Amino acid sequence: MGLKIIYNPGETPLDDDELDALKIPSISNRQDLDEFEQKNIEDALLWLKKKKPTIHEILTEDFVKQLHKRMYGDVWKWAGEFRKSNKNIGVDKHQIGIELKKLLDDCKYWIDNKVYNADEIAIRFKHKIVWIHCFPNGNGRHSRLMADIISEYIFAKKPFTWKGGNLSKDNDEKVAYIKALKKADANVIVDLITFARS
Repeated sequence: MGLKIIYNPGETPLDDDELDALKIPSISNRQDLDEFEQKNIEDALLWLKKKKPTIHEILTEDFVKQLHKRMYGDVWKWAGEFRKSNKNIGVDKHQIGIELKKLLDDCKYWIDNKVYNADEIAIRFKHKIVWIHCFPNGNGRHSRLMADIISEYIFAKKPFTWKGGNLSKDNDEKVAYIKALKKADANVIVDLITFARS
């Protein structure tokens, strides 16, 4: 396998089997990988605009997997499949389906009972799904897009701006984002909501 990745802080390393699932043999460095993944994500955004998913579609395991596959399926064979290895973060690989089901049910309850406002529901969902860490990689980008989808397609609000930065790069926005995520880990969600809307 020719691809070597230098991981930025907050990123989850892929194991050798996951790296071997690269669909495009010409990719040999991080810059090329980022470009192919970004193109795939842009295709997923076009698919979303055409699909206009409903709440009943969005809050399902099938949709969570389908979105990940749409975001990364042209680049990785494992796109849209739950990870088969344990990582430095996330629940045990055997608990992914169970924890995701709990989150989807919780989110439906939050919406039906107006437990939180729209932004807080979307960001709590984003935080929890990234904590579960369903997939080998791309969980951060996937979780942010899920929050945007909840905001736009369930609550008819604008998607989040995520401070307008590229959170895949090692920069000031990424540092602030990770800091807000750590506060959310301690159940202080306000900084992550503020970051997402700034």
